[in-house]
Amino acid sequence: MVKKTINFDDPGTYHLYFGDGGGKPGTIITFFPWANAYQGKIGAGQVGVTSYIVPSGALSFWEERFVKFNINFTKEERFGESYVLFEDPHGLQLELVEREGGELNTWEFGGITPAVAITGFGGATLLSTSPEQTAKTLEEVMGLEKVGEEGDLIRFRSYGDIGNVIDVKVTPLGRGQMGVGTVHHIAWRAEDDQDHLDWQEHVRNQGYGVTEVKDRNYFNALYFKEHGEILFEIATDPPGFAHDETPETMSQNLMLPEQYESHREQLTESLIPIEVRPLD
Repeated sequence: MVKKTINFDDPGTYHLYFGDGGGKPGTIITFFPWANAYQGKIGAGQVGVTSYIVPSGALSFWEERFVKFNINFTKEERFGESYVLFEDPHGLQLELVEREGGELNTWEFGGITPAVAITGFGGATLLSTSPEQTAKTLEEVMGLEKVGEEGDLIRFRSYGDIGNVIDVKVTPLGRGQMGVGTVHHIAWRAEDDQDHLDWQEHVRNQGYGVTEVKDRNYFNALYFKEHGEILFEIATDPPGFAHDETPETMSQNLMLPEQYESHREQLTESLIPIEVRPLD
């Protein structure tokens, strides 16, 4: 966990960020832990599977670790790559793939070494209400390249070194329902504030309704729904997660944006205490 803050739109809820030791772009997944929330349904209009990269030869370590912690998994070959598929306790669909790319994760924790640690996102499988339209958005708006088709998947790739592979499932699916165990949106990177504004103009010129820029303290964000009803976010790389605390202390304290600092005592009392602990 690299940042413990609050949901700016619902300050009574945590916004927890997880990534590599430095919180580098391309490694960050976030959670809103709403207690007693209803179970969601994974389906069309959502990210179906989130993929993470591990170094070549690391999957055997993860298979043994999953057995140790009683996590069910399956293995799969797609587009010439090896995957291990599993789900988290709430039903979130995840997978690990052996792939070159990205820097080794030098942060060691709970028996995981840099030789086997997750290096960052591999990408995602998108479940669209209109796969043809989503594919068109990826190519013509987002600038990805179609690189292959296999089974009911179309694969796209961008130029990034991690988080650069997107699969779109073409099989019709029932509509998803937001809730526990589902993904709210998928985020794309903008280099800086000017690049971010250029993307906003570009998306708007392509006929999409795009939000104004929102200050998220650790990045600026804008949002739009593509025509397959998947919510896309475009977020800036800067300022990053270490601008309000040191890399060594990230996640140890509750960090609040300036507008909520006067409510710290009240928020601290209402938020559920959490603790990051090693696994034996």
